Amino acid sequence: MNWDNQNNQDPWGRKDQDEVSFDDLVKKFSAMFSKQGSGSNGSSSGDGGGFNLPMKKVFIYGFFGLLIIYASMSIYQLDSPERAVVLRFGEYHTETGEGLNFMFAGIDERYVENVALTRRYSQTANMLTKDENLVDVTISVQYRIKNLKDFVLNVRDPESSLREATESSLRHVVGDNTLEETLTTGREKIAQDVNSRLQSYLDLYATGLVVQQVNIEKTDPPSAVKASFDDVVAAREDKEKLQNEADRYGLSIVPEARGQAYARVQAAEAYREEVVANAEGEAVRFDKLLAEYKKAPKVTRDRLYLDALQGLYSNSTKVLMDVEGGNNLMYLPLDKILEQNRPQEED
Repeated sequence: MNWDNQNNQDPWGRKDQDEVSFDDLVKKFSAMFSKQGSGSNGSSSGDGGGFNLPMKKVFIYGFFGLLIIYASMSIYQLDSPERAVVLRFGEYHTETGEGLNFMFAGIDERYVENVALTRRYSQTANMLTKDENLVDVTISVQYRIKNLKDFVLNVRDPESSLREATESSLRHVVGDNTLEETLTTGREKIAQDVNSRLQSYLDLYATGLVVQQVNIEKTDPPSAVKASFDDVVAAREDKEKLQNEADRYGLSIVPEARGQAYARVQAAEAYREEVVANAEGEAVRFDKLLAEYKKAPKVTRDRLYLDALQGLYSNSTKVLMDVEGGNNLMYLPLDKILEQNRPQEED
């Protein structure tokens, strides 16, 4: 049997599968959908009506799927420190807070920011002081969003405006202070003045930002004169150190000198009172002695003479006596005589 066939059929009379036409495939798929439609409706339709119900289901499922996707794009959640500004057709619509919120996706736009977050900005700039000296100032600003609506709508770039306002405020304040004030004692006041002026600028531009703190972190002279300035600072510190040492020495010496002066004044007053009292006592004694002398002059005179000799000899350990009719003086060592007599008395 010859299997060669000019009609491209196999031995059983079927066409080669590699040569299936597109029309045959369309017919097969049409028959499959027709059977599904007839099975669902209990009858078959020869005019293609079986496509209606499956297409409705596909449309409904697709609609609900698109609705879910749209809802997921329209519903959003915010944490407790977050706030959102919603724009509808480019205009302000509302401001939403914590929790689930809704907007129309494709129509509304939202801008979400953490309004409780403290942000920090730092910059270094070369400034001109009041006495026409240059100084490098490093400043840091801590701020947060106070009004989200103003932050989003009023200024194109609020943080860029903050940087420019900070530099402007710093130049203005440093320009009102000398180099020494900027580098040493006036830094805290400069920071306070910059804070006040910067906040006024931000309020004027309605940026929605509030400044919490401004710090002058570092102030240095230009690098070309830094070595000389360091010498000046070292000399100033030595001056303050020596001044403090002198003050401490003065605080220790002055009270001591005052105490000694007070003690000497008290001693002088006591001596004065003692001398006055002794003088008054001697005067009273003299008056009484004068009265006795008037009564018995000779007896009183002898008694005064004996009292004077007693006082004299009681305070002297050696006595020289002039011997009548001789050229020699008699020496009486009373201290030796008393020492010799003392052991005999003790025995």
